[in-house]
Amino acid sequence: MFVKVHTATLHGIDAMGVQVEATVGAGLGMFLVGLPDNAIKESQDRIRAAFAGSEMRMPGKRLVVNLAPADVRKEGSGFDLPIAVAILAASEQVDARRLGEYVVVGELSLDGGVKPVKGVLSVAVEARRGGFRGVIVPVDNVPEAAVVQGLEVIGVETLRQAADFLNGEEEIEPAPYSVGEDFGSFGAAAGDFAEDFSDVKGQAHVKRALEIAAAGGHNVIMIGSPGSGKTMLARRLPSILPPMSPDEALETTKIHSVAGKLGSVRGLLRTRPFRSPHHLTSRVALIGGGSSPQPGEVSLAHNGVLFLDELPEFGRSALEVLRQPLEDKAIRVARAKYSVEYPANFTLVAAMNPCPCGYYNHPTKECVCGGGAVFRYLNRISGPLMDRIDLHIEVTPVPLAEISTGAVAEGSAEIRARVIAAREVQSRRFAECPGVHTNAMMNSKMLRQFCTLTPEAGRVLEMAMERLSLSARAYDRIIKVARTIADLGAAGAGPGGGSGVAGAGSGAAGAAGEIAPAHIAEAINYRSLDRDSWGR
Repeated sequence: MFVKVHTATLHGIDAMGVQVEATVGAGLGMFLVGLPDNAIKESQDRIRAAFAGSEMRMPGKRLVVNLAPADVRKEGSGFDLPIAVAILAASEQVDARRLGEYVVVGELSLDGGVKPVKGVLSVAVEARRGGFRGVIVPVDNVPEAAVVQGLEVIGVETLRQAADFLNGEEEIEPAPYSVGEDFGSFGAAAGDFAEDFSDVKGQAHVKRALEIAAAGGHNVIMIGSPGSGKTMLARRLPSILPPMSPDEALETTKIHSVAGKLGSVRGLLRTRPFRSPHHLTSRVALIGGGSSPQPGEVSLAHNGVLFLDELPEFGRSALEVLRQPLEDKAIRVARAKYSVEYPANFTLVAAMNPCPCGYYNHPTKECVCGGGAVFRYLNRISGPLMDRIDLHIEVTPVPLAEISTGAVAEGSAEIRARVIAAREVQSRRFAECPGVHTNAMMNSKMLRQFCTLTPEAGRVLEMAMERLSLSARAYDRIIKVARTIADLGAAGAGPGGGSGVAGAGSGAAGAAGEIAPAHIAEAINYRSLDRDSWGR
């Protein structure tokens, strides 16, 4: 008997439909064809043991299983359950009439249990797109698949239970859709984060820069001596980022599902990712790929923050691969046997010491580095990579008197409200620009359309370009940062709160759509590492 079971294989963060075809004929042996990887080839032994553990009989005839399309390589243990179901149906132990309604995925244990697998959310999305009634998945993967609306999610614990459901001998209630239709409060509130900006004493200029970075999606590098608060400030950035939209949450969850990084998360991720890889992380781990392609840290940070602490300690080759995703917001990994694309729209936050000893420009401690050591240390980060970082912030130690004061600093909730207001200004601006959500994502054409400088602002920028010998890319990035500063003013988030330096009138200029000299001046102020005198 010939039968066909629907399943899926992962390609990047998306799933592609696969049909498991099985037929029983004269002869002996089991033959698995259709470009399976080693994990799928080994499924034969797992399936035989699972049949025995479930008190089911393996056909004593020639069994051929084909994974179609046969010219696409299939990977992963998620083919165990669909292959087992196909064998049961081909040997007339399972009613084949319901097989066309469901997509089946799952790994089998030797006793017939069904184990969770990676990428079930992508499989569920593909099943809905393909018009299937539902999916049959491991019970531990049910919350992940249940975020897809309009799809029956059937969770099974054993191979026997899956067979009984298909035979109509056991009714399994489909999991309810687990994401409500009202997304007004979607995502974590600022108060839900363990780390809050109210814990930070002083550092008003750094807080202001991080607020601008959060509002416009700009990349940041903080440079300062050990203990000045760089890591502490970076770890609080997610608490002021706006909540993820449903589409962002779905895409982010798909990436973490494919990478097997969801952990105990039930359903969609609701907080923006914060990834902080160690400086010994390899280039492949950072960017993605490998013999069995997996998303790297840049993709796991999609729609969130990638924090690189001790930036000069990362390998030069690892840092250089960041240049392309910082521009394209995606990473394309091409190998001889595959080519995949992973999204990588992240905010880069980097931190570093100013010199090998760490105390260059320290107010009280003397730098002991030799002549030119500071410049050589900074040059571990290439000019092209530094050029792609919008905000350069010098972080100085906070005086003891300021640390010990009982004054309460501004909290994340207040800063986040201003960031959300500025993002709403950008949302209206880019309503007719697909794929563009923040000022940092604007291309050259959008700069001309949305970033009108007043004559005075243009002259300020021209003078800065000449004195600092900035590149054309730095020119564009200064304008983008200035646009965000103006948006914060237009949204009622001007510098009156004490953390800004843009000066009076920034709100009016932002509301009018023009970029004023004060906005440009503040944006130029965040290019300190471009000055020839720094580190010499």
